Amino acid sequence: MLAYIAIALVALLHAYFMLLEMYFWDKPLGLRTFRTTQEFATASKTLAANQGLYNGFLAAGLLWGLYLGAAGRNIDIFFLVCVIVAGIYGALTVGRKILWIQAIPACIALALLVME
Repeated sequence: MLAYIAIALVALLHAYFMLLEMYFWDKPLGLRTFRTTQEFATASKTLAANQGLYNGFLAAGLLWGLYLGAAGRNIDIFFLVCVIVAGIYGALTVGRKILWIQAIPACIALALLVME
């Protein structure tokens, strides 16, 4: 049960990322969250929306696995590994904070799921 709660939290986190990147990137919430300027946000809005779409796919995949219950275990493992890889890549290319916000929660969820 704890694994499912952790997976749901990772999915919700990625749904939030999707909203931030697709709809709030150039709004005050997005500017504060990502510490960008209005000029940068305006120029990169399309790229951010694309990135947000991918985060939405990650959230959808995790929720799909949860919906299937025990039969969705491998789906959740796959999408958690995708989140971890994306988090590590983001930490290496953008900033270490991404490791803690994205990859570590997914690692915890994956560990809980595998220990079941």
